[in-house]
Amino acid sequence: MTDNILSKAATMEIPINSNGDTGTLPEDDSLEQDLQQVMVSGPNLNETSIVSGGYGGTAEGIISTSSIKGPAVRYNAEFNKRIPVTGLGSNMHHSSSSSSVTAEETTHGVAVEKLETVKKWGINTYKCTKQMISERFGRGSRTVDLELEAQIEVLRDTKRKYENVLRLARALTNHFYNMVQTQHALGDTFADLSQKSPELRDEFGYNAETQKLLCKNGETLLGAINFFVSSINTLVNKTMEDTLMTIKLYENARLEFDAYRSDLEELSLGPRDAVAMARIDAAQQQYQIQKDKYERLRSDVTIKLKFLEENKVKVMHKQLLLFHNAISAYFAGNQQQLEQTLKQFNVKLRPPGADKPSWLEEQ
Repeated sequence: MTDNILSKAATMEIPINSNGDTGTLPEDDSLEQDLQQVMVSGPNLNETSIVSGGYGGTAEGIISTSSIKGPAVRYNAEFNKRIPVTGLGSNMHHSSSSSSVTAEETTHGVAVEKLETVKKWGINTYKCTKQMISERFGRGSRTVDLELEAQIEVLRDTKRKYENVLRLARALTNHFYNMVQTQHALGDTFADLSQKSPELRDEFGYNAETQKLLCKNGETLLGAINFFVSSINTLVNKTMEDTLMTIKLYENARLEFDAYRSDLEELSLGPRDAVAMARIDAAQQQYQIQKDKYERLRSDVTIKLKFLEENKVKVMHKQLLLFHNAISAYFAGNQQQLEQTLKQFNVKLRPPGADKPSWLEEQ
């Protein structure tokens, strides 16, 4: 009963005047009659009124819904049967469980893969360590390419000697740079004294000009020596070092090849049952893989040694000729020949102060 009263009360109209104040409510008798009518007949949606207009709307703006033609709002019981609500939770549970199973399988696969990698690395390290110890104590055999080993030893000896040349050339550059700076300071001092000593103006002037000329030629020679040092440094620490890195890979491949070769030989001397034959087949496959790797790296080392020798002769021929001509022209006092030597070998001099950082870099 209370619900019916509230429904009827919700559809009642409360007129509001232009000032926003509520109008005079109906009398108590009319309210009782309305309540009795509600209790007897109940609320009817077709009798609901719609108020149009603003706050100051009149009774003419009230439209009764009983005059509106069209279908009423009805409850369709078949609608819930078309879309089962309980199936959504089941599908979500199934999707969540399947995604969790997939994630677990992926994690398990990654863990197994890492475990296999560590296992292979451990077996390979054990075999190589065993082979290395056997070779060191003279109990194991090793594969030796006498010609290639001799070339590798020559390269290592050449690199040590070239590193010594590079060290001495850098020391010469530092000492000569200090001498040029001293000559520059001495020339400035002589020039200052020629202005302040009238009786020795000519003598100080001659010496000042000589020191300035020597300083200029010294800077030119420094450019040639720096170019020589840079070229030797590239040859030793880049070209030769790259070849030695390939040689190191080759030596590691040789050790692995001998380790698996020794393992295959030991298995071949054992029994020939089914388990042993399976191990021999697996060892044969690993042996073939290591053999192919060893031969490939040996071929790479041979090719790199050949090209390195050709490049070394070419570079050193040019650099030694530059160094000789520049030193000879400088100490002979032939400024024109010194400058011609730098042009011949395409050596560009750095402007004074190029090595110093700019004031932006110092900040």
